[in-house]
Amino acid sequence: MTWSPPPPRPSHPYYMYESIYAQPGAIRLVLRGNAETLKTVAERLKGLERVFLSGIGTSWHACLVGELLFSRIGRLGHRVRAFHSFEFRNYWPDPDPKSGVIVVSHRGTKRFSLEALQKAKAGGGVGIVITGRGSGDGLKIADYALTTVEQESSAAHTISYTTALSLLAALAAEVGEDEEVAHALEALPDQMALLLGQESWEELAGRFAEGRRYYFVGGGPNTATAYEAALKMNEANYTTTVGMNCEQVLHGPWAALEGSDVVVLIAPPGPSYERCLALAKAAKEIGAPVLGLVEEGDSELSALCAHTVALPAIPELLTPILAVVPLQLFTYHVALRRRTNPDTMRSHEPAHGRARAGLSL
Repeated sequence: MTWSPPPPRPSHPYYMYESIYAQPGAIRLVLRGNAETLKTVAERLKGLERVFLSGIGTSWHACLVGELLFSRIGRLGHRVRAFHSFEFRNYWPDPDPKSGVIVVSHRGTKRFSLEALQKAKAGGGVGIVITGRGSGDGLKIADYALTTVEQESSAAHTISYTTALSLLAALAAEVGEDEEVAHALEALPDQMALLLGQESWEELAGRFAEGRRYYFVGGGPNTATAYEAALKMNEANYTTTVGMNCEQVLHGPWAALEGSDVVVLIAPPGPSYERCLALAKAAKEIGAPVLGLVEEGDSELSALCAHTVALPAIPELLTPILAVVPLQLFTYHVALRRRTNPDTMRSHEPAHGRARAGLSL
């Protein structure tokens, strides 16, 4: 199946905007609609020696979060590993019958994610996919399928990411028999809805829309949030943006920071909080403004920020599902300020359209 995008919209609201605001309801429906399959897949995973997660782009970021979800909440420890599909397909040994491979692919058309699934099946392993409705036929060889949402109209995927994360968290809770996490997931859609309405996102983007470069930084499960937010900025508003782990930034990249840059810290409570705090102090000395995503009631890091977005108090391993949403909105409104189309990944521009047509994905 080759995905054909709908005609591009010329102005706000773009498709990306509608997808962002549809996320709370979609997560509720996706968790409910996959409830029985989640139990079946969890029982199968419990009998395996190893679990691998594989994806590309936004789906790879979901896999990185999933790695920690299954390691900690699913109690698989070091028996779980996340791979970029290209690396898994080309550089790592074939899985054996005692392995399960979870391939995350919204459209089901990416060559190396399909080949990762084929590699799992060829080795006798269990193949599981997390994918969107109407995805490509190549995923049908999987033993089990968990389904997210309809194919997104925007090339900047948002709703498929948070629904995939929610399914990974629910599956990890089933594997680990963690009722506390399962209950926290039930409350998450309402918390997300409140988060969507708590800021004037247009004004927030206006304050930081002229940054020379953007640094999105997090740690632990929110390393992937930083990667994902940077990817959305690249796709939707074409800014020079990087996503990095907090400790990695402190070991060199901070030296490139200028006062005209913007630092966005994803810093809920957890082991990475103190390292984000250290970076906030360094950024303040350099004169670069910091936008902080912190838990409600935070005071220490907030005192160093030009602006903060308050996140509800939830287990740290679940925070990527909520923390990415303000960053999606920030990305979208920066796109409006910069007069870019966030849906097309720039393929509507002649040179970039030709470049995209020449890529084999």
